[in-house]
Amino acid sequence: MIELSGTPDVNRTVRMMPPDPQAASALREWVRETNTLLDVSGLDLSQVDLSGADLAMGLLTQTVLRHAKLVGTDLYRAHLENAVLDEADLTGATLVKAVLDEASLRDTNLQQADLGSTELWAVDGRGACFRAAKLDGASLIAVKLQGADLSNASLSETSLKAVFDERTVVTGLSGTFFGPALLETQGVQREIAGPELEQWLNSRGASVRILNPAPTDVTYYAKISEGYPRSHPQGVVRRRRVNGVAYDEAFTRNLRWEPTEYLRLYELGHNEVEHVEITEMEVSTFVEEVTRENT
Repeated sequence: MIELSGTPDVNRTVRMMPPDPQAASALREWVRETNTLLDVSGLDLSQVDLSGADLAMGLLTQTVLRHAKLVGTDLYRAHLENAVLDEADLTGATLVKAVLDEASLRDTNLQQADLGSTELWAVDGRGACFRAAKLDGASLIAVKLQGADLSNASLSETSLKAVFDERTVVTGLSGTFFGPALLETQGVQREIAGPELEQWLNSRGASVRILNPAPTDVTYYAKISEGYPRSHPQGVVRRRRVNGVAYDEAFTRNLRWEPTEYLRLYELGHNEVEHVEITEMEVSTFVEEVTRENT
């Protein structure tokens, strides 16, 4: 067993180093540099034991964490996009407001974890254990939950637009959420919504209520810099709020709105490109010009 600890007030404990030398080196540096956030993006931390460590605001994008031990770990607002957490143990971990878009959670243990307001878009959670987990305000969009265990988990205005099958355990699942969902039967998926979805879950031991979707609230921004004033911006971004969940998108050269991290990175101080709020008409003008130039 290898254990490294930083100063007591920052709780940087590595109970077991990963076999990968580059990943182990990055962790040793993080333990020494107590005033920096963890950045292990793209590294292989398989088999690491970071139980109880403070990884809040950490950058773990595309990080491999197979068979990792993260019991009671603080991952508040951590970035885990495209991370691989297959068969990892996150029992009792804090993932409040973390971003796990397109992460893999195959057979991951999230028992009693707090996923309040966590973003999980296009996540593979097949076989994952969410037993007694808190999913209040979380956004589970296009999440695969075939064979997952959601028994005794709690929901509160949760966006639960996931894929279920007959193996998905929902006994004791309680609270309120927004649908619809997909029900997979013998490899065929069909949409299930409203009273039918509510009845399907409650007939299997859940006690849930489906909420009606709230209107979508959209705010537009122009990215400005020298040579790119508001009238001719570098680009445009929008933040859509659906059922209290924020989705950020930029209009790209592919002539469509696509997910962007620009606003979140700006809020974290990682992006120096400025922006100003603009009107929907200004956005329409920009979109028309870009479309004309690229068609």
